[in-house]
Amino acid sequence: MAYKKELWGNMPDGREVYLYTLVNENKVSASFTNLGAVWVTMNVPDRNGKETDVVLGYDSVSDYLLNPPHFGAPIGRNANRIAGAKFMLNGKEYKLTANNSTNNLHSGPDLYQSRLWDSEVEENDMGTSVSFSLFSPDGDQGYPGNANITITYTLTPDDGLKIDYHMICDEDTVANFTNHSYFNLNGHDSGSALDQKVWIDADTYTRADEISIPTGEFTPVKGTPMDFTVMKTIGQDINEDYEALVFGSGYDHNWVLNHPSKELALCAASESDKTGIRMEVYTDLPGMQFYTANFLNDQMPGKGGAVYSKRCCYCFETQYYPNAVNTPEFPSPVLKAGQEYQTTTIYKFSTI
Repeated sequence: MAYKKELWGNMPDGREVYLYTLVNENKVSASFTNLGAVWVTMNVPDRNGKETDVVLGYDSVSDYLLNPPHFGAPIGRNANRIAGAKFMLNGKEYKLTANNSTNNLHSGPDLYQSRLWDSEVEENDMGTSVSFSLFSPDGDQGYPGNANITITYTLTPDDGLKIDYHMICDEDTVANFTNHSYFNLNGHDSGSALDQKVWIDADTYTRADEISIPTGEFTPVKGTPMDFTVMKTIGQDINEDYEALVFGSGYDHNWVLNHPSKELALCAASESDKTGIRMEVYTDLPGMQFYTANFLNDQMPGKGGAVYSKRCCYCFETQYYPNAVNTPEFPSPVLKAGQEYQTTTIYKFSTI
């Protein structure tokens, strides 16, 4: 295992921004920056050994300071949507910013992705890791409690990218992190991803309304376009006249994963027949948002000048269900004071 640390640029106030690149013995590499603890590149070999960068992103600090689609960003304290941009906790109402219709989305607008994190690199039996740490004060983004957050990326010998999330807070609060990387297994700059195949280990999804807030219903996927229990191309059913697809302008829903609660297990996979690259997703979280970049119309050039457009990629965002803090029947994202939030998601790459 090896890593490289390089000065990548500066924050507007002059603080230094670094890029960390991890490389394993198979010459698979991944890079990350202390600006936002963002995942910048993921270079894996295709079936012919050609190095392929499969995550979308930018080439500069200035672009990542904007980053409207959240490319590669860890999202917290709460990923996804909270209805009405408010929640009740211990009898007190907490108000957030409405930045997505009447909802709060991804704890914006004061996003963690725009902040400079502390960083540290270490080597262990699992591989080479880079850890990013952030202090989030009481009231930050509207959430209660002083929180210490650490996100650790580990490039493993078996070509996995392991993400460990850790948070501890001095008050009861919300803890629901995800990573918002967009994937295209033909390469980040290769255009439409609709011919790539997806499998999701979920028999139901959380039905949602017109503004993507779950109704509380668990809807069976069988016999619907939401069924990925048998691998199929993303484009096979995406344009069907089906409520979820109409409301989401494509796939943008939370699937209820079949694995037991808090058990790290394989929950999803995608494949490219063109490159032969396969990605498997493992998580111990109860849900996953499968999003097909239905609203991506990025006017900023991507890496190498790439143009990123609608449905050129997709996200596998492991999570607690959207609006779970306001839905008692859902698994709870509430973190009790002094307790540890610990969760793991792995993106593992191979060829078929």
